[in-house]
This record gives sequence, structure tokens and C-alpha cells, in this order.
Amino acid sequence: MRRLRHLAERTPAGRERYVDLLRALAIVMVVIGHWTVTVIMRDGAGRPMGHSALGDLRWAYPLTWLAQVMPVFFLVGGFANAASLTRLRDRGGDATAWLLDRSARLVRPTSTLLLVITGASVVARLLGTDPTRVREVFWFATIPLWFLIAYLAVVVLTAPMYALHRRFGLAVPLVLVVLVGLGDLARMTGPQELSYGSYLFGWLAVHQLGFAWYDARGTQPTAETPPPPTAGTAPSAADGTSGPPVHEHPGVRRRRLPTSRRAGLVFLAGGLAAALLLTGPGPWPVAMLHVPGERLDNASPPSLALLAVAAAQLGLILLLRGPAERLLRRSRPWQVVIGINLVVLTVFLWHLAAAILLIGLLDATGTLPTPAVGTGAWWAWRLPWLLLLTVVLTVLVAIFGPVEARSARHRTARRAGRGTTTRTALTVAGYAAVVVALLINSATPERAPEPFGAPAPALLAYLAGAGVLRLLRSGWGTRG
Repeated sequence: MRRLRHLAERTPAGRERYVDLLRALAIVMVVIGHWTVTVIMRDGAGRPMGHSALGDLRWAYPLTWLAQVMPVFFLVGGFANAASLTRLRDRGGDATAWLLDRSARLVRPTSTLLLVITGASVVARLLGTDPTRVREVFWFATIPLWFLIAYLAVVVLTAPMYALHRRFGLAVPLVLVVLVGLGDLARMTGPQELSYGSYLFGWLAVHQLGFAWYDARGTQPTAETPPPPTAGTAPSAADGTSGPPVHEHPGVRRRRLPTSRRAGLVFLAGGLAAALLLTGPGPWPVAMLHVPGERLDNASPPSLALLAVAAAQLGLILLLRGPAERLLRRSRPWQVVIGINLVVLTVFLWHLAAAILLIGLLDATGTLPTPAVGTGAWWAWRLPWLLLLTVVLTVLVAIFGPVEARSARHRTARRAGRGTTTRTALTVAGYAAVVVALLINSATPERAPEPFGAPAPALLAYLAGAGVLRLLRSGWGTRG
């Protein structure tokens, strides 16, 4: 608590605290959402297994328009990435150093999760556990990594996409939305492979809006233009959301996100109207999260319907900004936000591993309830289920959270300076290897007989990519 109070006191007056709050709320909603819809049952051999309850709770589909918070992640990520990249460049760093800084915050906690779960998988296999069962548990624990595939790709593209934003402004996300629409058409008429680009185009579009929000911060009446942060500034999951002032010049207005109350109402009403048309008379399902058995999925890849919901969420975010900022000027709420952001990725990565541990513990002691979804017993079990999971996750965060907290203080540029072409190529290659590894893991069936949990090629590619990034962060390959 003393550290949180110290960080709160040293927060720059102009910091965009609302961005940090949105990130924290999004993580909490993801965790609670995943835990709440989890259904535990037993297979033919009597072993516990889980699946999503959404397929049996059709009345809850409209609630997914709020529960689907991936757009919020990418919106906040765009703001924070633009801020930290701009700040680092003002200090003499370059995009390569920025990518290496991001890799410290994103890859280190991910490596911890993968190494721990892989080690547990090897031990389980040595104890005679069926490799199919090993893979099934590994697959469930690493479901959160699908988000990192898209986010790491967006991070690698941040510098060139921010340059496009500075040149063409809001025209860039509009073009990306058109590309998502073409992908939707391909999903309807084929070939479906032409829609795969929407995995990137959809999230890039929302990320670009984060750039536009960052450029608009100097015109927002409820927040001061922030000064360059000093040592001890309260960290965030994206390592800083403040930056230097925006200097007005011709064309800057087209780069700014409209942030007035009127703009919020337009985004909210327009987004809801478009989403209703696309999911009512239109072809897309109402649910914005994956529902087992549905022919189409709004999130895989992102559809126009999901982007419409993202626009509505943006409108709601803008409308709530004033009250939220007033709340965050109070020390206690701001300390809570700081505390969550210090370990935000750790919470996200480990929340399903916490469920596995709790299920295993309850099963081993013969106290695991398996009520049918939607019954009174199932609903009654939700509260103690969530409370027990919170306890388990708190223990995991206490153990592994310091890895992320230390990574937040990493600064490659202070030691390495500006990178060479070779260093840039190696950095991108490191990211690519990590992304490919996570893709291989996600594409491998959950019941494949994998004795290490993940396919060996995925593990090798991940270790190679993470290892290269680690060497580069330490200063390997720099000139002078």
C-alpha cells in the first residue's frame, strides 16, 4: 500500500488516468466473464471438463455487447502505444528500442506462464497422464494467448501505422473497416480464407482510433496536456499514457478523435443502430463472444457487427469520461487502478490456470459440484465459485506478478541508443517467431496427443523468438 500511495502522489497532473481505468475494468470484466460462464461437467471416464455456458443462455447474448471488451483493449493500447512511442522518440530513441521495451512488458510474463505450464505438463506426463489429457489442460490454460497473437502483431506495426495516422488521420481506420467488410463478404460467399486478414484489419482499425484519441488529448477540456513523465510515474500495462503536447499544424484536426459529449452520443447511437441492423435483419449473430455451435463468429475474425459494437462502446466511454476522471482524482480509487495495472497482464494470463487449479483441488477432495447449466444449483454456485477463484488467482498473482512489475521498469533505449538495420530485423524476427509459436499452439486441436502440452515446433519457435528479444534488450548487437 505504501508503494501504491507513493506512485499515486507522483502521478503527473495531466496523466490520462481514464485510460488506465479502462484497461483495469476491461481485464476485470474478462476474468469475471470467463469464470461466470464456465460450466463444469464430467466426461465418460468421470474426469472433470469445462465448456462455455453461452450456448445454453441465449437470453444473455445482448449482454455480450458489453462483455466483449477486446475493442477497449485495442483502443487503450493505441492511445498508450502512441504516447510511449512519441515520448521515447523525443528522448532520442527509435521504433526498434520501443519494440524491445514493449517485448519486456508483454513477452516476459507470457514466457513465465508457458514455462510453468510446460514444466507441469512434463511432470504430469512422467507420472503417466495421458498426453491427450495433458494437451487438453494446457490448451484451456493458454486460451488467453489468442489475444496476444493479434496484439503483438499490432504492436510490431505501431510505428508504420502511426506514421500513416499522422499523414492520413481518420481515413486509415475507415479503409480498414472497408477491408473488414470485404472479409465479411468472403465469409458469406467464399472463399472464406479471404476473410483471415480481418483478424488484423479489425483490431488495427480500433487501435488507430486510439492514436486519434491520443492526438485529441490537447483539446479535451477535462484533462491537461501532460508533461513528459518523470521517474516514479505510476506505470500502466502499456508503460505510460502521458506524453508531450500536441502541436497544432495544418491537417491535425483530421487526426483527432471527436471527444465531445455530442460525439459520444453519435458514436453510441450510430454504433447501436448499425449493430442492430447487422444482427437483426443482417446475417450476423447477436452474441459478440464465441458461442459453441454457431456458424458465424463475430470475434473470430472481427466482423462489421463487432466493429459497430466497438463504436457504441467508444461512445459510452466518451460519455462516462467526465465522472470517471473526477473519481480518479481521489487517491484511493486511483491507487486501486494503479495496483491492477501493475499486474494487469499477469491477471489476464493466469485467470484460467486459476480455474484449473481450483477444479483439480475440489475434484481431489471430492467437493467439486457439477450442476447443470441454468439450474438453481448452478446459479447458487456462481458466487462461491467466483470467490474461491479470486483467492486462487490472488495467490498466483502474488507469485508471478513481480515479473510483470519489474518488466514495467525496463528501458532498452537508455542503454542501447538507436538501433541498426540488423538489430531492427532481428527484433521483428523475434516478434514474428513468438507470434507464429502462439498461432501454432492455438491452431493445434485441444485433444491432440502432445506430451509437452504445446506442439514441440511451437515451443521451439517461442523460445527462439523470446530468446532473441531478451538478448537484444540486454544490449547484444548494438554498435559502440
